Amino acid sequence: MNYVISICDPRALDTLAALCAELSLPISIVLHAHGTAVRSMLDILGIESNEKRVVMTVASAEQTRELIREQKRRMFLGVPGHGIVVSVPMKSIGGGKTVAFLNGGQTAKYTPELNYSYELIVAIANEGRTDQVMNAARSAGAAGGTVLHGKGTGAEGEKKFYNVSIAREKEVILIVARTEQKAGIMKAILEKAGPNTEAGTIVFSLPTSEVAGFGLLQ
Repeated sequence: MNYVISICDPRALDTLAALCAELSLPISIVLHAHGTAVRSMLDILGIESNEKRVVMTVASAEQTRELIREQKRRMFLGVPGHGIVVSVPMKSIGGGKTVAFLNGGQTAKYTPELNYSYELIVAIANEGRTDQVMNAARSAGAAGGTVLHGKGTGAEGEKKFYNVSIAREKEVILIVARTEQKAGIMKAILEKAGPNTEAGTIVFSLPTSEVAGFGLLQ
């Protein structure tokens, strides 16, 4: 099973939702987000807005491949500005009934097949610090990112972690990077926007099993 993260233009959301329904994907969560492309790049590609939709769903290996194949065919994934999709392998699922629900009634164990060419970098920064994080990431070769907004849920007695406020507004930046670039990007973020800076960024990476649309405007 994979946790598939699809990032698309808001106008393509209905098409993506229809694809998820056709493939009988059991859980689809839609989040509002925005890309990190600069205005000049948007103008070059004729794109009006950085606004994005992020759809997160659970899919088997076969469903993942079909979902990506259909996104390429119907949503022109691979054309600049038309989005990106990355799947992260799920290591554990709680309970046999949950496994059956997510996997079309099947409860067999599986071993995820990893794509070692790419990794998903997740950077969690204080609100308003996306540019600081992305400037650091781009200095190490990152192509772009997608930003989600959220809020920390730290307890009253644990407000600080290495000078990072846990409960304040946060921005979650998703960056897909080639494996050989990942370490450099993470190091640059930590040096220029890490816990000891105003951005207060915590960063980690996740393995991927499938990636498509990477290297183009997100």
